[in-house]
Amino acid sequence: MDLEPFRSFVADPAHAAIVMDFDGSLAEIVDHPDDAQPLDGVVGMLHALVARFGRCAIVSGRPLAFLRAALPVDGLGLVGQYGLEHVVGDEIVVDERARPYADAISAVADAAEAELGDVFVERKGSVAVTLHWRTCAELGPTAERWAHEAALTHGLTEYPTKMAVELRPPVTVDKGSAVEQLCGGMNAALFAGDDHGDLSAFAALARLQSAGALRHAVRVGVTSAEAPAELLAAADVVVDGPAGLLELLTGLAHAVSARG
Repeated sequence: MDLEPFRSFVADPAHAAIVMDFDGSLAEIVDHPDDAQPLDGVVGMLHALVARFGRCAIVSGRPLAFLRAALPVDGLGLVGQYGLEHVVGDEIVVDERARPYADAISAVADAAEAELGDVFVERKGSVAVTLHWRTCAELGPTAERWAHEAALTHGLTEYPTKMAVELRPPVTVDKGSAVEQLCGGMNAALFAGDDHGDLSAFAALARLQSAGALRHAVRVGVTSAEAPAELLAAADVVVDGPAGLLELLTGLAHAVSARG
């Protein structure tokens, strides 16, 4: 694995941030979201990164309760629901601006379960609901139309993902805003991701570097059969699936250890 693009991370790990997505980056994409698990070796790799770098964090569309259970790593930063959930102390805190939409989210979830047949309705606490059609692709257009109407009716925002669409409060946060906060005070930062939602994180790194808030920024694209072409085109480094990202980040941790 070529670590040349990460030379500044190895030279000054205390002022480097390692931030990444979960689904499709640390875990393979699966038919049912509840079945997702980090690749073997990911938890150990994260322990190594937390011990060696100034900041290590996951920014995901998953609820924080899921991320905590899947990645039990002390010192690992976690941001869930695309920035709507943060950990403060030991508590999961939901963005106050999302709270007024809890009833709307619940009503949409109830209606989707009643009306969309085999589409899987993923309730993400009081913050969001995601409609998945990976196991019933023929229902995708129907689910997308249904989601659009529901968003208009309830004042929610549509957020398309891989073979799914999420409905959530119209609050202006995304992975990019989360990455900007996490990378504050760092000299170098990387973000690794595999989907459209990760483009905002890539753009955040570019903004920070352009403003002089970061000296070095590396955007890592994680390939799959569904990875959007624009994400891979925007990446500085491309790795082959979650296994490739695991290899890269393990090598990066080893390089810091070898430097002593």
